[in-house]
Amino acid sequence: MDKERMKAFSQRVFGDMAATMNTGLAYVGYKSGLFKAMDGKGPMTTEQVVQAAGLHPRYVEEWLKGMAAGGMLDYDPAAQTFTLPPEHAYFLNSEGTDHFMAGVYLRAVSLLHVAPQVADAFKSGGGVLFKDYPDDFHEISDMMNRGAYENRFVSYWMEQMPETKARLEAGGARALDFGCGAGRVPITLGKAYPRSTFIGVDSHALSIKMANELKQKEGAGDNVRFVNQRIDDFDADEPFDFISACDCIHDLEDPLGTLKKIRRLLKPEGVFFVIEPRVADDLEQNLNPIANMFYGISVFYCMTQSLAKGGPGLGTCYGQRNMQQLMADAGFTRFEVLNIKSPVNIFYGVRP
Repeated sequence: MDKERMKAFSQRVFGDMAATMNTGLAYVGYKSGLFKAMDGKGPMTTEQVVQAAGLHPRYVEEWLKGMAAGGMLDYDPAAQTFTLPPEHAYFLNSEGTDHFMAGVYLRAVSLLHVAPQVADAFKSGGGVLFKDYPDDFHEISDMMNRGAYENRFVSYWMEQMPETKARLEAGGARALDFGCGAGRVPITLGKAYPRSTFIGVDSHALSIKMANELKQKEGAGDNVRFVNQRIDDFDADEPFDFISACDCIHDLEDPLGTLKKIRRLLKPEGVFFVIEPRVADDLEQNLNPIANMFYGISVFYCMTQSLAKGGPGLGTCYGQRNMQQLMADAGFTRFEVLNIKSPVNIFYGVRP
């Protein structure tokens, strides 16, 4: 065996464990308000951080040291002070913006919560059902997506579908958000296009409850409503001009059947807007950190919750080639990759 490669791999293991602990410490930093307490304050002593955050001194001391060791905080040994760099705070303390990234740490902790159950599924089959994830999993999903939906959907993404945008602006158009979750998409679009109708449908009761609460909080109008139903059971009085499915097609238990139903719900001139993870079709092109993250998310969420319901478990890294074929199998005739830039998502405009 190659001793140098053995040594390098042992260091990799320590690095992986360090990154995992860094994730846990970052989770605590966000949930406890430590990142916010340090934001814009410059160098701070341990005592100053304790006072600003109002937390237990010994925990804060150890957290600061761990975050400095992990490179999340800058440390000045002469002054014994810790600094949250503004370049880091930009991503950690920016909830509601399109560059908020602290949710990644929260998502990782919630995913690993089901790791023992997923490990059992490797032996016995099945998987972890969507309803078995912690309740805050759904809140975290909304937190992570909120900034992009509120800041990009109308001003950037819809610009790539000018005919659809014009219909929604003119009024009288109908739109459906499949797998609406906490309802951020229908609410955002409903407020931007008040003369058109927006319906969010989701089979998860808690998500619909969150969506209705968010609707009230955001002051959305009567042109927005939510339905707690499986898409198989969902019937509409008339077809839709626009249907969206944001980061959920690869999760489905019956993707082909679902897409056939969506096609039937769409007007002949309508657009099916699909957001999926941005990955390559071939593994050799996915040997990078973002794809590595997506494969992990697939095992601990996307794939397992599909397999748990007897689905095919398409997985997070389904790829453009597979998605295009799936859409063709469902009867869609036009498949377009929209010109929308994102390091983690790819956007499709699909037509009957």
